[in-house]
Amino acid sequence: MRRPVAVRVIGPVQWIVIPALVTVAVTILLATPVELFGLNLPEPVIPMVLAFSWPLIRPSVTAPLVLALLGLILDVLTYGPLGLWALALLAIYAVVLASRSFLIGQDTAVLFAWYAACCALAFLMAYLVVTVIAHNPPSILALIGQVVPTLLLFPFADRMIERFEDGDVRFR
Repeated sequence: MRRPVAVRVIGPVQWIVIPALVTVAVTILLATPVELFGLNLPEPVIPMVLAFSWPLIRPSVTAPLVLALLGLILDVLTYGPLGLWALALLAIYAVVLASRSFLIGQDTAVLFAWYAACCALAFLMAYLVVTVIAHNPPSILALIGQVVPTLLLFPFADRMIERFEDGDVRFR
């Protein structure tokens, strides 16, 4: 006699809503004007983790809408041009979604290389858009100060992919 297999169904609340709310909370927390030992808190682009991991977990219609909303919230918090980070996050989502069949099941080092390339693409887009809008290029040191903490967030993306990738066997 065959035993029934328990299927762990992961809904959008677990892999979209909760991570998005945590991302907003941490982004607001890091945007506070706190100074420790003469240094400000780092300001990584935390939604970049979600833009990279969501298309690998499960393609969805909801995820790009939430990413656009997160990008707009990030634009408001950083006093940037409205739509800048929404565009960058959606570009990352599109690149990872297009290469999803290659990236599924890859080693962590390969995923980090793709994450770093996606971060480079997003920050290059943001740099060029701000340069065109302001007619003055932003500081490279400030850009590096935002890129490095964003790259250091890769373990969260990797953990999220490992946790939710096989969450629902119906989408394999």
